[in-house]
Amino acid sequence: MVLSASPWFILLCLLVGAGYAALLYSAKAPWSRAVNYALAFVRFAVVSFLCFLLLSPFIKTTTNTTEAPTLVLAVDNSQSVGLFTPAPVLRQATQGLTQLAQTLRGRGFRVETRVLDQVRPTRPDSVQFRAASSDLDGLLTNVREQYEGRNLAGVVFASDGLVNQGRAPQFADYNFPIYSLGLGDTIAKKDLSLPILTYNRVAFSGNQFPVEAEVAYDGFAGGTATVVLRENGRTLQTKRVSLPAGQRRTKTTFLVTAPAPGKRRYEVVVARQAGEFTPVNNNKFAYVEVVKGKLRVLLAGAAPHPDLKALRAAILQNDNFDLTTYLPGINPLKAQDYDVAILHQLPAQAGQGQEVLSLVRTRRLPALYILGSQSDFGTYNAISTGLTVQPRGQQTDDVTPVLNSAFSRFTFEAEALARFATYPPAPVPFGDVRLSGSAEAALYQQVGRLKTQKPLLVFGGTPQQRQATLLTDGSWQWRLQESVEHDDRPEAYDRLIIRTLQLLTQNANKKRLDVYPTQDAFTTQDDITFGAETYNAIFERIYGQQITLTLTDEQQKTRTFTYTNTEDGAPLHLGTLPGGLYRYAARATLGGQPQQDRGEVLVQDQQLEALQSRADHNLLSQLSQRSGQRLYYPAQLDQLAQDIQKANYKPVIYEQEDLKDLINLKWLFFLLLGLMTVEWATRKYSGGV
Repeated sequence: MVLSASPWFILLCLLVGAGYAALLYSAKAPWSRAVNYALAFVRFAVVSFLCFLLLSPFIKTTTNTTEAPTLVLAVDNSQSVGLFTPAPVLRQATQGLTQLAQTLRGRGFRVETRVLDQVRPTRPDSVQFRAASSDLDGLLTNVREQYEGRNLAGVVFASDGLVNQGRAPQFADYNFPIYSLGLGDTIAKKDLSLPILTYNRVAFSGNQFPVEAEVAYDGFAGGTATVVLRENGRTLQTKRVSLPAGQRRTKTTFLVTAPAPGKRRYEVVVARQAGEFTPVNNNKFAYVEVVKGKLRVLLAGAAPHPDLKALRAAILQNDNFDLTTYLPGINPLKAQDYDVAILHQLPAQAGQGQEVLSLVRTRRLPALYILGSQSDFGTYNAISTGLTVQPRGQQTDDVTPVLNSAFSRFTFEAEALARFATYPPAPVPFGDVRLSGSAEAALYQQVGRLKTQKPLLVFGGTPQQRQATLLTDGSWQWRLQESVEHDDRPEAYDRLIIRTLQLLTQNANKKRLDVYPTQDAFTTQDDITFGAETYNAIFERIYGQQITLTLTDEQQKTRTFTYTNTEDGAPLHLGTLPGGLYRYAARATLGGQPQQDRGEVLVQDQQLEALQSRADHNLLSQLSQRSGQRLYYPAQLDQLAQDIQKANYKPVIYEQEDLKDLINLKWLFFLLLGLMTVEWATRKYSGGV
């Protein structure tokens, strides 16, 4: 027991108790002297103890717990292990790991199993080798994080050493012993494969575009291979390719004429040959979006400005755009049809650029307005972009972009958001900024470290004329900074501008139901998500509408989903889907009238696990050697068990001290209450008051 005050105060507590008892029981009483002494003692004990509790005494207890050494069986359950490890060897490995776990548990170890996809198998021989990618560093890093601060003896790492995602594990730092168990097969097999397919993801209708296939081969040098290009099972072209001796790869190119606009999936196949180990890596898919033609972009400014150069450079990175630049008094305005306009500080205070504004207004061109010090805010506010700006004189705020998490019309990659955070501050008008109608902010303003709800990039307008507004004429600094920091690759800035233009020109019609995939293409590992917008009869955004989405794959198999759109813009999550081209049909009843929307979504099949069949045991050996261990094989699991036991891993005893206030012990309350009750009852029974 420990006191928070000086122990000398205990004497004072005893004196208080004795004085109280003496004062109460010193007078002549109607009961015997023995009873009087007993009652005086009870009162002395109760009062003294109550005073003692005022000193805040507490009890210190010490608890010892013992944690057995833990061994983790980290199993690489990727498809390549199941595909290329001989079945008897794989069975020997999984059963041997199960026996190893039983043996070590009998020796006082705690044994747990971990796999790539975070499923918790109870036994190694129940592991299903179905993971579509091999992130070995992710598996080992996850073990390190989960067992940090625990008695982790080591990790038995069963893998073929093949990595196709994440960091290279041989260069990472792990703070535990790694006993590697080599799976797979290191013997080169007779095999043909298609490791790389190179093509443009966007093609223009009627134009030819190349599809270049790289054929890898082992054991077939000096021969030939047949490579076929197909679409929907129909053969488009066939080529006979030589496989030169002394090489392991060769290339061939197909020239394809782009058909009508839409999303297309082409399959390139290397015909299987006699003696080939497996055909699972003999095909690969090319996903191409065929568009009607280049989108014509008009870039107009009130005056020369660094922003114009940054915007021009970003747009020219994409072959899908044809750019025309216009400056009043410098470049003439070409008389042609445009698909979208970028208006830099137009409308302007000096009134220049009226012909461009008239063109945008009369032809209802989608437009991106970029506001700055030369902007005429009164005229801009009358355009009905969904945003009104009332600046206070010439005052500005210096801001950086920050994501509006509720915005879902297009996605921002995590890397892009990280780059946004490093952008230098750009000036925006200081004043009253308000959204109206169905306008939505994609980016907010961050002032210093303060994330505000003031919009920075806004999408608004009407379905007949989509409009966007960027409230700064200093974004050129962002592209310049990103170019300096990332080897002249300002990808985040360029993608932001391109996606803004794509969104402005997408589905520019009077649809009351607009359902769309949130990405241009997904992979078989992605959660497929769809966004949805619904409008009433006068094209005002409405919410809470039930939407039925039907997906149809290339085998005409359908999947149906039901979704209700909400104000927070939460997308419809479909989960993962097999690779292929899906057509979707969305239906809803809006204001009593049936509405529908149709489109296509691409899911790319990533055959990562079938590309390489030869195991990399050198990587496993390096991992083990760095931690002072070595590489084992399934036939050596008994030796592995002996080596782990010889390492003499010990349990760890943890000592924990617990402090508890004495006044919080409930039994003391009932004890004191009992003593006072006995005293009171005795006095009453004996004729006292």
